[in-house]
Amino acid sequence: MAQTLFDKIWNTHIVKNIEGGPAVLYIDKHFIHEVTSPQAFTGLNKRGIKVFRPQQTIATADHNVPTLNQHLPIKEELGRLQVEALIKNCAEHRVELYGLGHPFQGIVHVIGPELGITQPGNTIVCGDSHTSTHGAFGAIAFGIGTSEVEMVLSTQCLMQTKPKLMRINIEGELKNGVVSKDIVLYILSKITASGATGYAVEFAGSAIRSLSMEARMTICNMSIEMGARCGMIAPDETTFSYVKGRKFAPTGAAWDKKLAYWKTLFTDATATFDKEITLDAADITPMITYGTNPGMGIGVNENIPTVAQVHDNDRSGLEKSLAYMGLQQGHPIKGQKIDYVFIGSCTNSRIEDLRMVASFVKGKHKADNVEVWIVPGSKQVEKQAIEEGIDKVFEAAGFQLRQPGCSACLGMNEDKIPAGKYCISTSNRNFEGRQGAGARTLLASPLSAAAAAVTGFVADVREFMNN
Repeated sequence: MAQTLFDKIWNTHIVKNIEGGPAVLYIDKHFIHEVTSPQAFTGLNKRGIKVFRPQQTIATADHNVPTLNQHLPIKEELGRLQVEALIKNCAEHRVELYGLGHPFQGIVHVIGPELGITQPGNTIVCGDSHTSTHGAFGAIAFGIGTSEVEMVLSTQCLMQTKPKLMRINIEGELKNGVVSKDIVLYILSKITASGATGYAVEFAGSAIRSLSMEARMTICNMSIEMGARCGMIAPDETTFSYVKGRKFAPTGAAWDKKLAYWKTLFTDATATFDKEITLDAADITPMITYGTNPGMGIGVNENIPTVAQVHDNDRSGLEKSLAYMGLQQGHPIKGQKIDYVFIGSCTNSRIEDLRMVASFVKGKHKADNVEVWIVPGSKQVEKQAIEEGIDKVFEAAGFQLRQPGCSACLGMNEDKIPAGKYCISTSNRNFEGRQGAGARTLLASPLSAAAAAVTGFVADVREFMNN
């Protein structure tokens, strides 16, 4: 019987099917961090049990860590306590921890791929919704809750109901100035922030196949923002080349065996999906959000929608969002004044993202009214940026290169955007208060964020690229 990519991985990881209920699914890799693991470890300790397979669990500190002066004690009490608990729990349960100061420390969804831990055909979970990022390698990867973190720590298994399946095809060539972040924001603008609820989404088509692994990770990262259970892309030569030679990638005969299996991970030609969508890459322009969910996006040269242009059910939501954002329906988004630019998060903090921004801003300087934070996704990304002289480019442009962490993606650490201020962000969510109480977030690509940094307002990056 013809199978989808999802089917092939799901079916080989079923330990037991519960009649009329979920499947017991075996989990290959479990990533943990300081925010969603303390309660899970407390649960284990109360039950007097240890982590069942500690070698398949990888820990790092990312959400609450400062991105300046990481050698000093963490100032915020909650963050400090959570990081201390992670250190203690990992030591007691023999879990590998890449904590502050470790050369492998970084955002959990950045370090997994760059270390070669993330591999095709795996099932991967983490107590973080953006675990979907790892699906870019042809893996089933999804976020779980704290009680499920405890379940995986204690059994290396998880009870899961199989989702419906959707394929989103992006065909054709991308235009100049359009990158993967624009692709996923475009998809969201078309299907809305709930358009893939209940589905596992496979992204396919010639435009997807042409992307680098970093770019594919950006798309799968934000599959959760359309309501999907997970997002995935079939592995190919681009995937295999990326994984080969990394720290924890297989070598020798083990590599050959894995590669032979990985090459079977594709959707069979006659396999069917519960829903399928095809979009033309040529229709995608640089995108930006105007509202308070990632589905509220438009092309940078478009006007903010009016209540007359949206469905009746969405009208009150549009008015509420625009009131929070301080924006006017029917007005252009281009030219909107910006106060902060944040380039980072598990969506866009990899070395490719930093290279993209550095290439654009070289020889330019930030606008006087804008504060720019560049936060690498890991110590390895930070190290590469310094070795390549990218840090000097940012310094000359007036950008601040900080240390690795989730940073201003979410208002859970010291890097918050002040109330009422506008921030163009390369992160994944623009919810009310996401970057700090009262902060106003506009999601965009690293290129569009760089253009805003040097102009001080929402700009069309293509106008600079054509000069």
